[in-house]
Amino acid sequence: MKERNKRVLVGMSGGIDSTATCLMLQEQGYEIVGVTMRVWGDEPQDARELAARMGIEHYVADERIPFKETIVRNFIDEYKQGRTPNPCVMCNPLFKFRVLAEWADKLNCAYIATGHYSRLEERNGHIYIVAGDDDKKDQSYFLWQLGQDVLRRCIFPLGDYTKIKVREYLAEKGYEAKSKEGESMEVCFIQGDYRDFLREQCPELDTEIGPGWFVSSEGVKLGQHKGAPYYTIGQRKGLEIALGKPAYVLKINPQKNTVMLGDAEQLQTEYMLAERDRIVDEQELLACESLAVRIRYRSRPIPCRVKRLEDGRLFVHFREIASAVAPGQSAVFYDGRRVLGGAFIASQRGIGLVIIENKDEL
Repeated sequence: MKERNKRVLVGMSGGIDSTATCLMLQEQGYEIVGVTMRVWGDEPQDARELAARMGIEHYVADERIPFKETIVRNFIDEYKQGRTPNPCVMCNPLFKFRVLAEWADKLNCAYIATGHYSRLEERNGHIYIVAGDDDKKDQSYFLWQLGQDVLRRCIFPLGDYTKIKVREYLAEKGYEAKSKEGESMEVCFIQGDYRDFLREQCPELDTEIGPGWFVSSEGVKLGQHKGAPYYTIGQRKGLEIALGKPAYVLKINPQKNTVMLGDAEQLQTEYMLAERDRIVDEQELLACESLAVRIRYRSRPIPCRVKRLEDGRLFVHFREIASAVAPGQSAVFYDGRRVLGGAFIASQRGIGLVIIENKDEL
């Protein structure tokens, strides 16, 4: 029996980050087993060749049908419901790390490793995700849904590296061509505009939903739009409507197929509702004086306080003005660089009453 505690299952895409992950862990004395998830596109020939070159076991998990039925379906449904999804946040717990954990068990691997630019820290008996050292590449935002059971098995070797250093490392190890490759796409299954992808995957979308009305915050019709799923909160470009001044998407009503437009100031808010959270230690989060929240990937953390409402949702009071709060996106809570948990931004309908009832407590 091979020694389980030295065997690490690496999610191998064949790209820069997973290749560096394999090499670093090999140097640390681990026995590497590579698994490439085929979720879209061609046979993963790059990953096969890299595994052969590194002399490691390699397997391909053909997950194209389940991926389409879960992650892609959710992506389409969220837009149809007037929300703005982040597929990576859904994919990590429901798909990527679930599949990796299953294969790790099957192949007698104690650990799971990926090329995420994040770190892990143990504190008070809990494992916390910590932002990676490279602020431009940090991926802690995408990982908040992972449970403690999975995190205890994870290794993220790239958390202490910048992307530039990873490229230099690969070149030094003789993988110069790989080190010069371009970046992978932010959403792995979309090339180009998400709207074209929606039409391609859901040809009935235009007949099922069709054109609707742009409206003002007073409910006045301003002109026609192409269909509510094709717009996101905060969007300014591509509206194809002339109002004589810059207009932004303020709200989307999928039931009425209306898109509310207004000015930048109307996007600003001090409060937000969030739901379906996963918090590491709720008492810590609610009491944290230095708490901050990111409401979209790459956005700066906004200082805030949080209260748990009786209906289970989280009521967030920003200590600075926030803008373009988009239902469906993730709200990820940080204490410094440490992730305390996250939640999905909820519909803000009825928030006025919640503010009146709770604002004195935050």
